[in-house]
Amino acid sequence: MAKGINANTVLKMASRSNRDLSLDDINLDIDDFSMDDLVKKEDESNIENYEKLNMILEDASTCQVSDAYNNLYRKTGVIKGLKSLNNHRTYGKIITAYTPVEDWGTAVAGIDIGRKGEVLFVQSTEGPLAVWGELASTCAKEQGLAGVAVYGKMRDIDILKYMDYPLFCVDTCPNAGTALGYGKLNVELNIDGDSIKPGDFFFGDENGVVVIPQEKFNEVILETLSIKRKEKGILKQLREGKTLAEIAGVKDQLID
Repeated sequence: MAKGINANTVLKMASRSNRDLSLDDINLDIDDFSMDDLVKKEDESNIENYEKLNMILEDASTCQVSDAYNNLYRKTGVIKGLKSLNNHRTYGKIITAYTPVEDWGTAVAGIDIGRKGEVLFVQSTEGPLAVWGELASTCAKEQGLAGVAVYGKMRDIDILKYMDYPLFCVDTCPNAGTALGYGKLNVELNIDGDSIKPGDFFFGDENGVVVIPQEKFNEVILETLSIKRKEKGILKQLREGKTLAEIAGVKDQLID
């Protein structure tokens, strides 16, 4: 096996290839689905849209979602500084928590207002304290949240780094405050001028985090599908021997 490629990588690549074969079969009208279709209903009344949306997103990347948003609105949706802690991908509807850095109680209370498949987005004030760790992550996972992002610090990294659960943060530190409950739940957050509201769409992976406003979700999903189809075609041309410069139309401009 080639250096740097392990069995999990091969399986992931094979899975992605198999899904790509079905991209051309996906037919979605912009008014026929919603973000709620990311989670399958108990009566399976949304099963068709659920399967289509997850087929698009399960092997998508923040690169593709961000490109889609940028193509439509000249905005990237990227939350600067927020990175994956353990290289997991996740996506879903956002619930929010805003908390003073000395209060981890508000952050964990956010778990209790979340529903299966949603992503908890916590913003803490600045300071040398963590508002999230192993116990909170275990609780969120057991309650069915799709993942947790903390615009602040996490701790227990020796455990969280290997936990099979999507976690994102800005930084880490070993100490934490107290469960005080001084913060607010499901409120609009403002991060470096970017607004993050309850109900917005979260997509995070190894590349970073992208947030899409709820009202733009459908358009961005369809544009993401278009990008995935286009990239599938480009990969086919590359395997047939064309260069990327040829496909992009810049070779003749720069090379005699």
